[in-house]
Amino acid sequence: MTDHLSSQIALACQRLSESDPRLKTLIETFGPPGLERGGDPYQALVRSIIYQQISGKAARSIFNRFLAIFPGSKFPTPQELSAADLPGLRMAGLSQRKAEYVTGIGAAFLDPHFLSDRIDDLSDRQVSEKLTGLRGVGQWTADMFMIFTLARLDVLPLNDQGILNGMQVFFELDHLPAAEEMVELTEHWKPYRSIASWYMWKVVDEDFQWQ
Repeated sequence: MTDHLSSQIALACQRLSESDPRLKTLIETFGPPGLERGGDPYQALVRSIIYQQISGKAARSIFNRFLAIFPGSKFPTPQELSAADLPGLRMAGLSQRKAEYVTGIGAAFLDPHFLSDRIDDLSDRQVSEKLTGLRGVGQWTADMFMIFTLARLDVLPLNDQGILNGMQVFFELDHLPAAEEMVELTEHWKPYRSIASWYMWKVVDEDFQWQ
């Protein structure tokens, strides 16, 4: 984690603690989230597609077989991936749709202006629109990409089941909140909703019990 990002996260935790006593409890319990810039956007996006909707162990196996298709480099270039043979990708374990999705991502990144050379100049909405314009990339994938690859600090994933469950517990609701309710409930978390969302995951993953 860079010093600049570390200082941003520290400030976010301070401001969230001041704005929400219950978040302050979670921050003191779990410490600051370990968000980092996640490397090359193209590679991160391809990997996210391969890992979608399957177990981590199976995904790692398929991902390694996928990389083995391109022995000349550690990771296929957009040119190599866009021209890849779909049956060969299927042999590595990708479904037909995922094979089409990743070759489509390779084709998109053939344009150096698509995303990677100016990504920090794009707003969250602009990044989201570019990503969801790709086949196979929905809003959830775009949100996870912005949080865990770009380390954007004010993303609220409205259709993430873990966050829905966490918010139900955190706000003591008798129902899972709808998108509009989630936005209203978290208004005071701006501009650090990614950070607060990380703690919603913790509420569920760690089965946090309020004193």
